Amino acid sequence: MSSLISLFIVFLVIILAYFVFLLLFFRKEITGAYERDPAAKGILEIILLYCGLHALVFYRIANFLWRMKIPIIPRAISQFARFVTGIEIHPGATIGRGLFIDHGMGVVIGETAIVGDNVTLYQGVTLGGTGKEKGKRHPTVGNNVVIGTGAKVLGNITIGDDSYVGANAVVIRDVPPNSTVVGVPGRLTRQDGKKIEETLDHIHVLDPLYQRIEELKKRIDELEK
Repeated sequence: MSSLISLFIVFLVIILAYFVFLLLFFRKEITGAYERDPAAKGILEIILLYCGLHALVFYRIANFLWRMKIPIIPRAISQFARFVTGIEIHPGATIGRGLFIDHGMGVVIGETAIVGDNVTLYQGVTLGGTGKEKGKRHPTVGNNVVIGTGAKVLGNITIGDDSYVGANAVVIRDVPPNSTVVGVPGRLTRQDGKKIEETLDHIHVLDPLYQRIEELKKRIDELEK
C-alpha cells in the first residue's frame, strides 16, 4: 500500500514539474492557443489536451539536441512526436515564439523551414520542399501569419508578415506582407490594403479569380439583355 502511495506521489510531482516547465518556457504558446481558439476553456485544458502544444515541446527538445550535433536522437524524438500527436516538425526547423497549431493532424514542417512569431497553422498544413535540392529548400513564414486548413506552402519562398493563406491553397511563389493568397496555384489578393485581422474568418476571404468570373458573368448578362 505504501509503495502505491509513493508511486502516486512521484506521479503527482512529475505532473506538477511538467506544468511548471510549460508555464515557464511555453507561456506565449499557451496564451496564443487560449486567445486564438474559441473552443479553449482554460489553461489547464490546453496544457493537458492540445496536441499542437505537445508537438512544440517535443520539437524544442529535439531542436536543442539537433543544434548540439547529436545524431539520430533528435529525429527519433520528432518521429515519436508524430506518432503521438500527428504533427511532424523536423528538428532542424527554426520556429519562433507563440506558434499555435490548431487540431494539427497532418501538419508537416520541413528541415529548413523558418516560422516567425505568433503564427497560426491549421490541420493538414505543409511547409515543404519541391525537390531533392540541398540547402534552404523550405519556406520562410513571417510574423503573425495565418495558414488555413490543408494549405501547402512549398519551396524556398517567403510569406510576408501579417499575411493569410487560404484553406487548400498551394503557394509556390513569394507573398508580400499584409496579403491574402487563395486557390491552386495560389493567387494573390489584398483585403482593402489593410492588415488582415486575426479573426480566423475563413469564409469571407476574397478570391480574385472568382471575383473576375462574377464580373464577366454580370457583363454577359448585360449584353444578353
